[in-house]
Amino acid sequence: MAENHPDKNLQNNPSVLITGGSGLIGKYLTSLLLAKGFKVSHLSRKASHFGKVRVFRWDPEKEILDPAVFDGINYIVHLAGANIGEKRWSEKRKVLINSSRVGSSRLLYKIISENNFPVKAFISASAAGYYGSVTCEKIFSENDPPATDFLGSVCSQWEEPAEQFKENGIRSVIIRTAVVLEKTDSALSKLMMPGKYGFLVQAGSGRQYMPWIHINDLCNIYLKAISDSEMNGAYNAVSPQHVTHSEFMKTLAHVMKGKFIFPPVPGFILKTVLGEMSDVILKGSRVSSEKVRNSGYTFRYDNLKEALQNVIYG
Repeated sequence: MAENHPDKNLQNNPSVLITGGSGLIGKYLTSLLLAKGFKVSHLSRKASHFGKVRVFRWDPEKEILDPAVFDGINYIVHLAGANIGEKRWSEKRKVLINSSRVGSSRLLYKIISENNFPVKAFISASAAGYYGSVTCEKIFSENDPPATDFLGSVCSQWEEPAEQFKENGIRSVIIRTAVVLEKTDSALSKLMMPGKYGFLVQAGSGRQYMPWIHINDLCNIYLKAISDSEMNGAYNAVSPQHVTHSEFMKTLAHVMKGKFIFPPVPGFILKTVLGEMSDVILKGSRVSSEKVRNSGYTFRYDNLKEALQNVIYG
């Protein structure tokens, strides 16, 4: 497990505000934080209840956010953003993907800076897509520049407010996330779906790399980013084990204990069906986890087979 360097100012029962708390990562992270004794609040587009969590309504597009929400908040974890893989990337959808991340980040910065709220740290989600949809032999690290394609551009703009927080003296951490392994509502659940019918799909050549991370490790990296005052800047949240898409699917088939056929779906078909979004599936390079490991984090799941076994069977 992680070796943390606790924030010297970390008080008993510190308070964390999560945007996008009702999403996949937000739900798991909320449960982890509550179990660790944190007070947790959510910012949501809908007023709702989430167990012991206080839920406040906001509308980033209309810049509706009551500053009083931040009273007593020590840490902010910004996860909000439209699902990249939910729909085909029409121009309208691309605008939403961008604005739901960039606009909401800028609104948070505006409210907090204008009111001088004493937030100790701002932890923002980002994605491994920062490095672009490309297949090559390079292993990308946090020192590499953003790509110029759509996802690279979105991630770059998404991360800008985090840098502004840093300039204002607020510790800022960016978590560039790979494909998250979780059973019920994730990319993995979609990959497993055809298994009900005796086949698993290989996308394109299968030689593209597929960076991944177990949901448990991802949430513990966020926990470390909150509590470790030495963590600053961008970190890749990606397992140390590099696998290609083909290797990933074969390992998945083995763990699912079925006899599957692997019909390859040619790239041109995926491009026809998914358009530009197909690049996320058809391309992929290796991403380094060295920086987060050097920070003292030890991955609980650094082997794909063991990670899949845990996710699927518990």
